[in-house]
Amino acid sequence: MAELAKRRIARKDRVFDCFHGTTVADPYRWLEDDTAEDVKQWSKEQAEDFETYIAQFPLKAELHTRLTDLWNYAKCSAPEYVNGVYYAWRNDGLQNQSVLYRLKNLEDFGDVVLDPNTLSEDGTVAIMNSRFSPSGKYLAYTITRSGSDWQEINVMDMETLQNTPDVVKWVKYSGLSWMPNDEGVIYTRYPAMDSSNVLEANVLNAMAYLHKLGTLQDEDVLLYKNEAIPSDRPNIATDFNKKWLFMDVTQDTLPRNQLYFKPIDDVHASWLTISDNYDYGYNIIGVVDDIAYISTNKDAMRDKVIAYKLSASGAELLGDIVPEQEETNEWQSIVGNKLVCCFLNHAVHALKVYQLDGTFCHEIKLPAPGSVVGFAAKQNHDEFFVQFTSYLYPSSVLKYDINIAEGTTWFAPDIGFDFDQYETKQIFYASKDGTQVPLFITHKKGLAMDGKNPTLLYGYGGFTVSMTPSFTAHRLAWLERGGVYAVACIRGGSEYGEQWHQDGMLDKKQNCFDDFIAAGEYLIDQQYTHQEKLAIMGGSNGGLLTAACLTQRPDLFGAVVVAVPVIDMLRYHLFTAGRFWIGEYGNAENPEQFPFMYAYSPLHNVKMNTIYPPTIIMTADTDDRVVPGHARKFAATLQSADGGENPILIRIEKSAGHGHGKPVSKFIEEYSDLYTFLFSVLCK
Repeated sequence: MAELAKRRIARKDRVFDCFHGTTVADPYRWLEDDTAEDVKQWSKEQAEDFETYIAQFPLKAELHTRLTDLWNYAKCSAPEYVNGVYYAWRNDGLQNQSVLYRLKNLEDFGDVVLDPNTLSEDGTVAIMNSRFSPSGKYLAYTITRSGSDWQEINVMDMETLQNTPDVVKWVKYSGLSWMPNDEGVIYTRYPAMDSSNVLEANVLNAMAYLHKLGTLQDEDVLLYKNEAIPSDRPNIATDFNKKWLFMDVTQDTLPRNQLYFKPIDDVHASWLTISDNYDYGYNIIGVVDDIAYISTNKDAMRDKVIAYKLSASGAELLGDIVPEQEETNEWQSIVGNKLVCCFLNHAVHALKVYQLDGTFCHEIKLPAPGSVVGFAAKQNHDEFFVQFTSYLYPSSVLKYDINIAEGTTWFAPDIGFDFDQYETKQIFYASKDGTQVPLFITHKKGLAMDGKNPTLLYGYGGFTVSMTPSFTAHRLAWLERGGVYAVACIRGGSEYGEQWHQDGMLDKKQNCFDDFIAAGEYLIDQQYTHQEKLAIMGGSNGGLLTAACLTQRPDLFGAVVVAVPVIDMLRYHLFTAGRFWIGEYGNAENPEQFPFMYAYSPLHNVKMNTIYPPTIIMTADTDDRVVPGHARKFAATLQSADGGENPILIRIEKSAGHGHGKPVSKFIEEYSDLYTFLFSVLCK
């Protein structure tokens, strides 16, 4: 019989805030301080308790071995054509980071040109973004350390395969765009700060710069900075033919922005306006013959494509090219001077090709209901590549000609797993208010509908993120042990366009929790599982989701996974990227928004002497997007209030950040722990 998890009760301080006449206690505010010795000691003790609990299960070693085997298969990105050769990112299976190869042709495996695994012993230095110069002679790429959002730009000479002396720092949330003739790179940065304070930094005063090759960063040319509005965040890009500059200015994560342009031959010219109201979203697709093709949600909640005629004096609206459809027009690309639109049909992708005047050509045939997770194309080439995946379809690369509906497989992994024994179905269930919500369910064929199956329900519900079908190797370890895996496409995403998103944000955020709870109830009612065998999981905004569902319906779940979560809804905006989320969540300092935020904030809705289900809270000590103070405060609060004996654990990863760039070795260790925890509490 498993030993109970050790329960430590953290120190409570007398800390109170007053929000618009409501006094709110915050006894664990001291756990926000990442550098404090008492916080480090608390974290050390919690880590010891977690390891002690997990170590008692022999299943941990078995799962680690199996997950290592499942992860050990070759992977490859869609290849990018660059001036006569191709580049693709490959991973032989267990490499911590994928490696960039140069291919002479599509039959060539290629030679290594950039291996991030050589940049650190533990694989925690990762490459996040890269862009070839117009001639292909240089590659600008950004590196991140320990999963941080802060990045550094380096430039590699593709002839010598050596880095140039160019180094650009203090880069965050930035694109990369090259000027003509390999002159330099345009990027976005923030003011330099003390590196010891990156977890506390609330980023403001973003600036767009041009870095000319062979110069110091101090000599970079400032292209945009709005001192009057420090929350402005610019990103500047060029068109394919390097004739125009476009500047996208945002203030938060909502699909709305300002959009400007000017001729590229005068970087100091005044910006010309396409939109400057922050009322809708405008995204540049590409420019052909000085006609800019733009996707927008203006008068189109599921997006449409419009066109502007550009000149040195301004932009003339030409009208709709691809009007709003019943399906959500998620993203677009110009390929071979045709327009490719990726639509969402009930959370499944479809690719459709149009002439540039909007005339429909044909639909690109995809292998199965699933997702396009990678796309490599050139505006002037008919050839393009699609990286495709689904729950039971490992990520593969298909090669297409823009004029032909069918493609051929260029890369398909060999996993050695019998996928024919499993199936995925999509159903629709009713939420609390009657809204029909899509739900994907994957399991072994012939599943016994007896309510005894361990079931993992996953969700996100925010920031326009759609839950389209995807493949991950670790999920196979769950399925082959009889587990059911379900994904709910709840409101807050953009499965059905911007209205679906807006119905799950601000004062309608409760819809997300209602949708997710209803998904759990559906799985129980239909005898997939029982409440004692139902686990829920979500990360980041999804961690907020599962934490809120935990506090609202602790009776419904047999286990809860709360990963890298947003928890304290009254203070989240005070840390790092939090201010960008105000448009999504609201701000408790606003008297009209405080009531609905306080009503669901997980930290403030934990009730004393309630029996909470087994819970694992996951964070990382270097997470500078959702700071680990959220997870620490929630763990301490639950451990103090819980009236039962179920394990309430926190797992604190080292040097992994929010998750992007995480090395494979850490993923294997993490899911070994996670699945050990879930099987131990659901199958006892």
